[in-house]
Amino acid sequence: MPDELTLAKAAAARRGVERVRPDMRLALGTGSTAGEAVRALAARFPGEPFDCVASSRATEELAGSLGISVRPLRADDRFDLMLDGADEVTPSLDLTKGGGGALLREKLLARLSKEVVILVDPTKLVAHLGERAPIPVEVVPFARAVLARRFAHDGYRVRHREGPDGRAYLTDNGNELLDLTPLHPIEDPRATADALASVTGVVETGIFVGLATRVLVGHADGRVDERTKDAPPAP
Repeated sequence: MPDELTLAKAAAARRGVERVRPDMRLALGTGSTAGEAVRALAARFPGEPFDCVASSRATEELAGSLGISVRPLRADDRFDLMLDGADEVTPSLDLTKGGGGALLREKLLARLSKEVVILVDPTKLVAHLGERAPIPVEVVPFARAVLARRFAHDGYRVRHREGPDGRAYLTDNGNELLDLTPLHPIEDPRATADALASVTGVVETGIFVGLATRVLVGHADGRVDERTKDAPPAP
């Protein structure tokens, strides 16, 4: 029987898929909640030939197993809607993403999407980024040790992400991930993201500022709360 978090994620996913029309160009995120969205999409539109691009091989394989075809990204691509999850969401809809390892592709697809709908359970809601999840940073393998030392010196607790086999986790881009835990929650996400990204050897950060247009918060009982840029929840 599904646990409460799975039920909450599924509720958010179903609500997100209600925004989909068959003629839309869709971008699909990565992670457990994004996976629920792919399953909800297949259930709501069985056999529908969607025009989809996925942010990871894992999502592409899941979609294919459910009868949803996924194509490569094209130079002129723009998307009507992106469905994705997040590791943290603030009241201003800033996000921490990358727990599923696809932060670079997710950020690119989000920037190419007219609407970015983020699907989460209530545990992902925070006042400030860095409260409950580390900040993933994608780095080139050659520079990883130097960058880990640099970020530790800057005051982060640094963890080199490993795969199930104990070896370095590699993204679909062939890069490695450093998960950075700040000493204090992040007050200025944009400045923090810019500072991290400015370091040579960093490919992308998991701080997403100004990209989410709507956040759907699912609950185990099936309720879904909606947050938008223009109408954040009251404190």
